[in-house]
Amino acid sequence: MIDLEHPAADTIRMERMLDAPIETVWRWLVEPELRSQWFAGGAIESREGGAVELVFDHDNLSTDDVPTPERYKGSKGHVARETVVAYDPPHRLAFTWDGGKEGVATFDLSADGERTKLVLTHNGITGPAGLVSFGGGWHSHLAVLQAKLSGGSVRDFWALHAQSEAVVKQALA
Repeated sequence: MIDLEHPAADTIRMERMLDAPIETVWRWLVEPELRSQWFAGGAIESREGGAVELVFDHDNLSTDDVPTPERYKGSKGHVARETVVAYDPPHRLAFTWDGGKEGVATFDLSADGERTKLVLTHNGITGPAGLVSFGGGWHSHLAVLQAKLSGGSVRDFWALHAQSEAVVKQALA
C-alpha cells in the first residue's frame, strides 16, 4: 500500500512521519549537501522569490552500485532552476517545478515530539502520466529521506523507483 492522496485532478499529496526533530528535517530540505543524499543537491536562496538550483545525481541515493535505467541516463547531472514560492523555517518550503509548468511542490512540516510529520503536496501537474511520474518519484525520494533520518539507507534507488511508479499508477487508476 502506498501513502498517496489525489485531492484534485492536478494534485498529489503524501504524508510521512520522520524520525527526527523538525529542525533536523528542515535542514535536510534546504541544505544542499543533505538534500543531495535523498533528492537533489544545489543552492537555495532562503526567501520567497529566491532561486532554487536542483542538481540531480541519483547515484548518490543507492548504497549499492546500481546502473541508471536507460530512460533516465539523460537526466544524470541535470540542473533544474526553480523559484522559491514559500519559505517559512522550519514549517514550509515550496518551489516551482519546470519553471511552474508542472506546478509547485510544497513541503509542510509539523513537530510531533522528537518526530516530524512531513506533508508533500505537488499541485499543477499536467496530465495522468505526470501524476504517475511525480508520484513515483516523490514516493521514492521520501522513502530515501525516511531511511536516512532513521539511520538506514536504500540499497537500490532505481528498483524502489520502478516499484513506486507501478504502485502509484495502480493507485491513480
